[in-house]
Amino acid sequence: MANSIPICPLMSAGNEISIVCAQENCAWYMKNYKTCSVYLLAHNAVLDIKEKQNQKTPQ
Repeated sequence: MANSIPICPLMSAGNEISIVCAQENCAWYMKNYKTCSVYLLAHNAVLDIKEKQNQKTPQ
């Protein structure tokens, strides 16, 4: 999947057709990570949820 075409999660939401990522031409694109900041936000949120679930004591 390294050669797959990146899809814009914001522009594609609610559309039947996926919109191709504009990369450097998009304000949400992070050049340092070579990915969309929306994906990074989602990834960090998942890690945060997992950490909170692991800290939760069983009742």
